[in-house]
Amino acid sequence: METLLLPFSPRFIVLTICAVVTALLVAEVIFDPEWFDYLLIPILIFGGLSILGVRDILQKPHAVLRNYPISAHIRFLLEEIRPEMRQYFFESEKDGMPFSRDTRAVVYQRAKMQLDKRPFGTQEDVYREGYEWMHHSVSPKIAANEKFRVTIGGPECTKPYSASVFNISAMSFGALSANAVRALNAGARKGGFAHDTGEGGVSPYHRENGGDIIWEIGSGYFGCRNRDGSFNPELFAKVAGDDQIKMVELKVSQGAKPGHGGVLPAAKVSEEISKIRGVDMGEDCISPAKHREFSTPLEMIKFVGEMRRLSGGKPAGFKMCIGHPWEFLAICKAMLESGIYPDFIVVDGNEGGTGAAPLEFMDHLGMPMREGVNFVHNALVGINARDKIKIGASGKIANAFDMARAMAIGADFCNSARGFMFALGCIQSLSCHTDRCPTGVATQDPGRNRALVVPHKTERVYNYHHATVHALAELLAAAGLEHPSELRPMHFSQRMSTTEVCSFARLYPPLRPGELLDGTDDPRFRDAWAMARADTFQAAG
Repeated sequence: METLLLPFSPRFIVLTICAVVTALLVAEVIFDPEWFDYLLIPILIFGGLSILGVRDILQKPHAVLRNYPISAHIRFLLEEIRPEMRQYFFESEKDGMPFSRDTRAVVYQRAKMQLDKRPFGTQEDVYREGYEWMHHSVSPKIAANEKFRVTIGGPECTKPYSASVFNISAMSFGALSANAVRALNAGARKGGFAHDTGEGGVSPYHRENGGDIIWEIGSGYFGCRNRDGSFNPELFAKVAGDDQIKMVELKVSQGAKPGHGGVLPAAKVSEEISKIRGVDMGEDCISPAKHREFSTPLEMIKFVGEMRRLSGGKPAGFKMCIGHPWEFLAICKAMLESGIYPDFIVVDGNEGGTGAAPLEFMDHLGMPMREGVNFVHNALVGINARDKIKIGASGKIANAFDMARAMAIGADFCNSARGFMFALGCIQSLSCHTDRCPTGVATQDPGRNRALVVPHKTERVYNYHHATVHALAELLAAAGLEHPSELRPMHFSQRMSTTEVCSFARLYPPLRPGELLDGTDDPRFRDAWAMARADTFQAAG
């Protein structure tokens, strides 16, 4: 039976006041019955509010109400009048949020299995610069019932993985609460999709419900490190051998803060996090900006190959936000020279990342996801390696159009972090880094964590994935296609100005197979290819 946590906290101040006032009024009536007629209405009001507050704490679907009884109803009232208040509240992405109010609303509706249709046509300005759309067909198909999947595993992989085209992106335990991790993994198991651990290690909460896991290791090598912070291959092999872990992923950089690294202060390193990450209590938990196990493209590719060997032949790859073009092309040259190819590459964008980061890093460092995906796709085509390596897209993906657009320009599958956070109940309070998350998603506070009820949120995670993949099938059918692998740049267009429209086929021109090997005149690649060397990340010349 669940333990009810009711610590004295400002979160419960409204309920506390109502209960105290109710008790005082009732006591007054008991001691002096003549006041009954005067105090009856106040008793009913404050007593009713007290009962409502207790109900809020005991109910399970709404985490905000469990953490903020009575007062959180104001938020739901604003949601009810949202259409009338659109011009004042959260009108668009101008509100400074990572996703628009409409995008968040659709995720919530799908997670709760509510109607996600809207009346009165598009609410986008279709004539604004940058507006994008997908072309439909006058000969549409019947929407496929299959759960779109892609097989990940190149020639050197002995245990390929059939992955959903839509998976949970990297979010660590420590950044997320235990209940959030439990619900995500349970939803992944029910829906048959994968759950990326983030670089914080494989926690018991990832294992508890048996969902497919992608184990990500970063520069801190958490969960497979020696005490001095170096990589421990024996420990990695032991953890990676678990059948629940389907793929292993090296995090080279991420969208939120590429090249920055991170620190979990010693004060926040609990005994539990210390055990999971393999760091000592009383020490800062540091993710260095740079890996210590490799310093050249050749060493990096060999490290990925070693991860595959140590895991018993499972798909091994890496995740990065593209920075200097010659650095990724240097990795491509290292593949050619060593003959070692990753099984997958996840391309994060500078718009990606759910964690806290400096403003300058979030807004202005690293290549945006779509340009990164297309760059990686073309580079692999240019070295005749595209058929060996699958590409994942991770960066501000929340709905089926986001997925289709990324897959048209080179991605084989997509990962989402914030979309699944919304499914858990995240309201983008932007307090992730404060440990004061109002919904219990991004906190280690047990009082706030209890507000997230795992069975309820598991269903919402599953529903969101199921409805989004179904929406993708409907989009494909409307375009006359049957599978995401059929998507091409020609299926999308972008408005360049009020009077000019450009096809994605022109915005994202392809390289010919082997073009980098033969010598290219494409200005996107020519100079960077000449500057790239397999033995160094530094630009040549």
